[in-house]
Order: sequence, then structure tokens, then C-alpha cells
Amino acid sequence: MDLFDTLVERLLAGGRATRDEARAVLACADGDLLDVVAAAGRVRRHFFGDRVKLNYLVNLKSGRCPEDCGYCSQRLGATSGALSYTWLGPRQAADAASAGVAAGAKRVCLVASGRGPTDRDIDRVARTVDAIRERHESVEVCACLGLLGDGQAERLREAGVNSYNHNLNTAGERYADICTTHTYADRASTVRRARAGGLSACSGLIAGMGESDDDLVDVAFALADLAPDSVPVNFLIPFDGTPMAGRWELTPQRCLRILAMVRFVFPDVEVRVAGGREIHLRSLQPLALHVANAIFLGDYLTSEGQAGRADLDMIADAGFVVEAAGEPTLPAARRAAGVPVGAGGSPAPARADLVRLRRRGAGTELPPNA
Repeated sequence: MDLFDTLVERLLAGGRATRDEARAVLACADGDLLDVVAAAGRVRRHFFGDRVKLNYLVNLKSGRCPEDCGYCSQRLGATSGALSYTWLGPRQAADAASAGVAAGAKRVCLVASGRGPTDRDIDRVARTVDAIRERHESVEVCACLGLLGDGQAERLREAGVNSYNHNLNTAGERYADICTTHTYADRASTVRRARAGGLSACSGLIAGMGESDDDLVDVAFALADLAPDSVPVNFLIPFDGTPMAGRWELTPQRCLRILAMVRFVFPDVEVRVAGGREIHLRSLQPLALHVANAIFLGDYLTSEGQAGRADLDMIADAGFVVEAAGEPTLPAARRAAGVPVGAGGSPAPARADLVRLRRRGAGTELPPNA
């Protein structure tokens, strides 16, 4: 474990992991896993203390997507049975957002299916942001609307959006294996457009789609080159009716290794445990909080998550506290104060009952703190 002790000391001093170190994390033996989690936990606590940032998804428009992303229950031709509905009105979306904020969410993520927004869609989002801001002035608003065109990031920023999410998902060399209707370069370009337009960039990955250790390292370092402010780590939910149905390649131990690798590549950046954490981490979910500093609260876009009350109990039981709305993250606070920070097994049984499709709309019927 000398390798990881040396790595941690370098990260705390402002350095970053190398590709070889990232591969070593992914290849560590089960007997060393808790030591790796502890090492990642030292980095996480140094930069983020005992705080956990809660993010809450509001699905503005669901289904009928023209893109063919193989992992997605809303993809072109999917027979997943996922909810399908057109744009929510601003008041409906604000009601859904309020449920998350009431439970402690610091960021509301507004998501809409489709290739990318039209100018009319940007206007819709602007009205929704206004409705949310009327109730929750200090909440962060993130938009996830697909591929951005010229000037759209700037319009979203002017509308009050703080950040934009668009994931790279996997390594560039294998992107065509999971999607043919747009390219990896399209995705990277959207992240750059978001940053150039004054939005905080949120971009991450999906694990469990047949990728190798090298693929995971490649996408992590490609993300680092884009310098996102938050990195969501998703674990494939193998929806029936999609090309990846029945693909159960992840174990809880593998998920923890992936999270630790991402933490070492992004020592002072928000790392979020995102979709699939409940079904893949299972009873090891609390350990993930010692590596990542953010989670999604409650349900996801088209699948049910863990009950919001259980999320909050898990955070408290693990010795963490919820980061308050309007409170700066510790790296941001340290930067403001002039303190330097760093740079940016056997598969589980294929049990379809683990994946529960959402049968509600945007989430208003089930407040996450109920």
C-alpha cells in the first residue's frame, strides 16, 4: 500500500494521479480494497470534510428520444416501458424541485430527453428556472438537455442556469459501440460550449457497459482534460428493451474501485455517485460516501431510486452531514481564502426485479423526505 500512501500525499499537496496509478486502483485485490477506500477517503475529507451534496432530478420531458444510445430506456426503438410525456409546465417543474429542496437538495437538475434543445426549448427552461427561483433563490440549477448549439449556453446562463451536464460516458475509441446517432466529439464539444458560455461543466461516465480498465482510465483522463466542476459516476442500469438488457457485469467491489480511481483523478472536484448505485453497490453504499462527496436524492429519470428518507438516514449513519443550499463547497471556500488545492469479480445475479421503472411523473407524488 506504499503506492497509495505516496499518491495521497501528492494529491493533498496539489498533485494528481498518473494513468498507471489509476490502473493500479482498478486492479487492486479484494483484500486491499478497504485500504484503497480509506486512502480515497483521506483525499475526500481533506477537500470536502464531512459534507455530502444532494442533487435532485426533475425530468422535464421523458421518452421519444431520436438518439440510439444503447444504455438508455428512452432511446429510439426502446421497448422498456419507461414513462413518456411532453414538457412539464413551469409550475409543475417547480413543485417537483421544491420536493427535493425540502429534503435538503442543494442542486436541482433539469433534464429533457432529445438530441438537443431548440430555441423554444431554451425559452421553456428559462420560464421553469424563473418559477424555481421565485421559491428557492439560492438553489443551484443544472440543465441537461443534450447537444448544445451556438449561443445556447449563454442563453441558459442568462436565464439563471448555473451548470450544464453532458456526460462523455465512455472512452472515445469505443463510443461508436454504444451510440451511432452522434459522436464522442459531439459530446466533448458540448462540454466545451457549456464552459465557454459561462456555465459550470458537469460531465461523467457510465461503468458496466463492457469497458476495460484502460477504457475507464481513458475516459477519466479525457474528462480531466475538459476540467469539469462535477463528475457523476453512473453504473449501468440494464433496462429490459434496450441493447444492454441483462448486462450485469459490476460487483460492489468493482464499483468502489471505480469511484476511488475517479476520486484520485479528481481530488478536489465534486464526485457524485449517480444512477445505479442502489442495485450495484447494494449494502456497500455507505462506503461510497467515504469516496464520493455527492449523490442523487431519491428517484432517477426513468427508474426508482432508494427512498429519500433512506438516503438521508444513510448519510447521517455514516457520520456525514448534508451540505446546505448557498453554502460554498470546501474547495471553493479554500480558493476564495487563497489556500491552494489540487488540479482538477463474479457478476451479480441478473435479477430484473432490482430495476424498478418509475411509474410517476416528475416526482411530485413522492417527496424524497417522506
